Amino acid sequence: MTAGELRRTFEADRPFPLDRFQHQALDALDEGRSVLVAAPTGAGKTVVAEYAVARARASGGKVFYTTPLKALSNQKFGDLAREHGGANVGLLTGDNSINGDAPIVVMTTEVLRNMIYADSPALAGLQYVVLDEVHYLQNRYRGAVWEEVIIHLPHDVALVALSATVSNAEEVADWIRTVRGATAVIIEERRPIELQHLYLVGDRSDAGLQLLPTFVDEGDGELRPNPVAARLDGRHAPRRRAGQRPRLYTPWRSEVVERLAEERMLPAIVFVFSRVGCDRAVEQCLAAGVRLTDSAQRSALRRIAEAKTAGLSDDDLDVLGYDSWFAGLEAGLAAHHAGMVPPMKEAVEEAFASGLLGVVFATETLSLGINMPARTVVIEKLSKFTGEHHEFLTPGEYTQLAGRAGRRGIDTVGHVVVLWDPFVAFEQVAALASRRTYALTSVFRPTYNMAANLVQRYPADQARHLLNLSFAQYHADRDVVGLERQLERLRDQLRRTRESVEAGDGDLEGYRTIVGELEAARRAERAERGGRLESLRPGDVLDLPRRGGRVAVLRQERGRGVPRVLALNARRELVRLAASDFRGGVRKLGTITLPRPFAPRNAAFQRATVEAMHGLRPRDDVIGRDDARIAVLERHLAEHPLHGSASLAQRLRAAGQADRLEREIARAERRVAGRGDSLARQFDRVLGVLEAWGYLQDWGLSDAGRLLTRLNTECDLVLAESLREGLCDGLEPAELAAVVSCFAYERRGADGSAPVAPRRWPTNQVARRARGIERIWRDLLATERDERLPETRQPDPGFTGAIHGWVRGDELADLLEDEEMTGGDFVRNVKQVIDLLRQVAEVAPDPATAATARRAADACLRGVVAASSAVDVPA
Repeated sequence: MTAGELRRTFEADRPFPLDRFQHQALDALDEGRSVLVAAPTGAGKTVVAEYAVARARASGGKVFYTTPLKALSNQKFGDLAREHGGANVGLLTGDNSINGDAPIVVMTTEVLRNMIYADSPALAGLQYVVLDEVHYLQNRYRGAVWEEVIIHLPHDVALVALSATVSNAEEVADWIRTVRGATAVIIEERRPIELQHLYLVGDRSDAGLQLLPTFVDEGDGELRPNPVAARLDGRHAPRRRAGQRPRLYTPWRSEVVERLAEERMLPAIVFVFSRVGCDRAVEQCLAAGVRLTDSAQRSALRRIAEAKTAGLSDDDLDVLGYDSWFAGLEAGLAAHHAGMVPPMKEAVEEAFASGLLGVVFATETLSLGINMPARTVVIEKLSKFTGEHHEFLTPGEYTQLAGRAGRRGIDTVGHVVVLWDPFVAFEQVAALASRRTYALTSVFRPTYNMAANLVQRYPADQARHLLNLSFAQYHADRDVVGLERQLERLRDQLRRTRESVEAGDGDLEGYRTIVGELEAARRAERAERGGRLESLRPGDVLDLPRRGGRVAVLRQERGRGVPRVLALNARRELVRLAASDFRGGVRKLGTITLPRPFAPRNAAFQRATVEAMHGLRPRDDVIGRDDARIAVLERHLAEHPLHGSASLAQRLRAAGQADRLEREIARAERRVAGRGDSLARQFDRVLGVLEAWGYLQDWGLSDAGRLLTRLNTECDLVLAESLREGLCDGLEPAELAAVVSCFAYERRGADGSAPVAPRRWPTNQVARRARGIERIWRDLLATERDERLPETRQPDPGFTGAIHGWVRGDELADLLEDEEMTGGDFVRNVKQVIDLLRQVAEVAPDPATAATARRAADACLRGVVAASSAVDVPA
């Protein structure tokens, strides 16, 4: 088949005629170029990836399809296997290895990155790599992986990078072009399904629920925020009488569902930024009598639920709340969040995609690529809790959520509904809805594993060159251009300012020197007076004629941050002393013992204090003296020839401005230097740590360094060092799984505080090994702080008890009850431990430890974890 025939056949097989941007992207692939396609969710970006797959198959080559999430990889594997046949499609994730030698292989981006570093034979014959959801490269934890793949992938492999709409797509494409050569950037801002933004307000008056358009056309063709909706803000709404309920309120969830059903706006996804909130929403709707299914739909839903959960035992289903979950499902209602186990989440996804569910209440994780478009998206709140504080949604986050609205081929319009909130002004809602794009930024930085792999694969100059090819460095270099332009303007402004300073006679710099010395002397004297004040103690008696003669110090005070002293004078008046009372030195007459109890406003206390002051035999002790230089400097200033000249004030202002400009120029020059080599300097510091710890010498890796190249975890160096020290040796499988979990686990909602040791360690061995791991981490932390490197997060032993029990064979119900953890969190954490155990099995210096790691990983794969790792392989 010729290239032209392939193209015509491919286009004819699509369910919709190709859009202009899709034609442009396919043209670029036909011309042998890489492509970056930035388009809204649902616009049809995947057509470009499908064409790359078709081209590779037609020429007998390979294509790798990468995604950021295992769930997305599983979904894409199923789609491609159905289209091209199971024998032609493989899947490689941390959970599954299916048909890895196939011509089409779906994998997570980390798998591809590891294959590149290992120079895997599987890269032979590779023609295309699809990077789906490439905007993930700004993910703080995993984003650098995308950049590593783009930089290190062989140059004869074409990239198909698919991204959500970002405002700097041209910049990203310029970077890819710089790194990889010819790259076309295809930007599509138009959605195939028009979006209608709506505002839903609960109204206790006769108006009832008001569903208002967010934007209206007032006759000139321009859409503007709806003035009717704006008047419903708290600032404009009618005031209520005392004791009267507010007229406006946030609609109840059951009301929202019923109104959407009335308006024929179902199916809908309602985004609730809380797992508990999602589950509670289903319960509330059920309690309100909401039912959205008929008998045929209920039968179909039962078949899906039973098929997806077939691998779970009755006990597991019971502890996972199957009955209440299925009650909602049968009614056409479901939650979707990371706290659910994968089989139940997958049942919800399949049921929704089949049109059997009316409403899904979901957290924002559903917006990350899972194929679940809806007619309507509802956003309950425009802020979400991050684990530390509430944050307003960014335009990019709003766009991602709204992108689910509108099903191509089914809907002519998609709806995005925001609920009224007394704490959010309508103008904020309108502003967020009108901003559709966001800029892509880089989080790339050299890690210990990355540095070790660079040393292993490249000479020093080439490794540093590859670092300079990162998007982070590219972005920094572009910033340097802007900073250089700013420097030019500052230097020009400084030149003109200096000219005005020098336009006059007399020694201006000499005059400014005296002024500077005088100001410094006065500041020092003020500080000295403050010190004199703070040196006073209760009972000290001073001679202060301006304050009534003798005064007794009662206590130190601070008023608006200014130190003061409360004192009592001989006339029994309470006075407050400030630093200004200590000009020229103050005589301290001695110290008395203050009466008890301490009651400054009590007449008896005051009488006794004054009597003690009068009975004191004074001594001559002077507290401080004024700086004599001040009078000398003041005289020199008054005698200077420029003092009092007409142009003096103007020249002094210009000279001060010149000083400020010089400081700004110095700061900008430091920023340029810092931007220009920040990654290189950080890389050198990382190399310094590896050399000091014995992983590297003279640009060569030790055995420990080679071990480090194959460990992919945030705590890579701590794990490598723990393996070197034998902290994973001599353990039973359950104990090893518990120890390894310290590197994989991070408690949900961690707010930066240190991990907490478990209430009860599973064994003394695990406790000792965990303490050894913490010691290594503390040593590394001290090194990183000395080297000004980003700090490795602290290993967390919080999952040791749960994983130890699971490997030992404990029941899921018992573990979830003990750990107060959701089924979904438990499964996800076990899977992360399995992934790390498999890495340990590959690299452990002790063969017995490697064998134990394999046994521990196998023991983890049972029950709900095994059911959650299974993938349907289409025939």
